[in-house]
Amino acid sequence: MVKILTDTHCHTCASTHAYSTIKENAEIAASRGMEAIAITDHAPEIPDAPHIWHFENLSAIPREIAGVKILYGVEANIIDDSGKIDMPEYLLKKLDIVVASIHNPCFYGTKDRADYADTYLGVLDNPYVDIIGHSGSANYPYSHDEVLLKAKKLHKLIEINAHSFIARKQSVENCRAIAQRCKELDVGIAVNSDAHICFDTGEYSHALKMLAEIEFPEELIMNRDLRTLKEYFAPRKTIYG
Repeated sequence: MVKILTDTHCHTCASTHAYSTIKENAEIAASRGMEAIAITDHAPEIPDAPHIWHFENLSAIPREIAGVKILYGVEANIIDDSGKIDMPEYLLKKLDIVVASIHNPCFYGTKDRADYADTYLGVLDNPYVDIIGHSGSANYPYSHDEVLLKAKKLHKLIEINAHSFIARKQSVENCRAIAQRCKELDVGIAVNSDAHICFDTGEYSHALKMLAEIEFPEELIMNRDLRTLKEYFAPRKTIYG
């Protein structure tokens, strides 16, 4: 089973439904032999998010803790049908990793649509978004091919979210279908923990088991190490490391 050395979706207690500090996340990552983690706390529109100043002050965080490189990031909220996200451009420009996800409490678009592909296509048009987060959600289905192929064209990634296998079990079959189509279309993915406590940092076992079952190619897991991730994003941005 592939070992993934870079986790590009981790939360800290700055998001108050998460429970660990950056230092604790980094120390667990170090104990697991990881190279890097991205600190991607929730953007301000979700109820328990940190204040916008949290993202303005990310440079206060050391770039390396316990031998693990720290990437500055955010999990931005997709807030409407057009794919608008809740982070200003001046901050997005400064971040290494921008994950964009739909969260029920702060999605103000149309509910119960049959297909949210247009929303995800709009998100991908944002030049600062790097990863479409946990799009396997059963609440926001989308026809896959156009979205996946656009992500591929723009050197962006589709997330396979390990936390969904625990917290969003109704999404698991959608996650499998997305991964299968990414395999068939040669589309890059990021396998992320979406850790809300340090012990889950770099914990991908359920997601990796599913990927093994469909014989997903290792070379399409673009966060398998930091060098691969940097090279994948290089045509459109530079990240730390």
